[in-house]
Parts: sequence; C-alpha cells; structure tokens
Amino acid sequence: MNDFFLYLLGLDPGPLFILSLFPYLVFLYWANKTELIPRLAFNGFSLTLLFVAITILFSVYAQVTQGKELTDIDTLHGSAEAFLALSDGLIVFGFSSLLKKSGE
Repeated sequence: MNDFFLYLLGLDPGPLFILSLFPYLVFLYWANKTELIPRLAFNGFSLTLLFVAITILFSVYAQVTQGKELTDIDTLHGSAEAFLALSDGLIVFGFSSLLKKSGE
C-alpha cells in the first residue's frame, strides 16, 4: 500500500489537469444553453477559465524569471487569486439574485 502512495506523490499532475478541463467545458456549454443558471453566475463560471489561464502564465513567469514557485511571489500569487475571487463573487451574486427572485 505504501508503494501506491509513493507512486501518487511522484505523479505529474499536468495531464490530469488538462483532462479535468474537458468536463468543465462541457458544463460551461450546458450552462450557456440552459436558463437555470443566471447570466451573471455563468460569467463567473467562465471567468474561472481566465483565472486558470492567468495562474498558468504567472506560474511560468515566476519559474522562468525568478526560479520560484508562484506561491513564493506574493504579488503574482495575489494577482492570480484576485481573478478567482472575482469569478467566485460573480457566481455568488448571480445565484443570490436567483434566490431573491424565487422568494418574491
């Protein structure tokens, strides 16, 4: 059993990350077609992809220019996380408006 966990620790997460984008893109396609998700929340879900792209770019930049991980450079890490906070905020406000409408 310990060998299995050691194997997982050495596993490169890159391919798994790329594979995880496909279900999310399918979700975005469905969310765009349905009227169940408010437009503001959908925009928040879409902005999550921008957060992912910014995080990847900032990670590469941090590694190439500084030789460090993104989490070690506060300005870059905070800037990337700001996109996540923005997308999460849009999702929350989008669904809260839906809850307000259903309460009326």
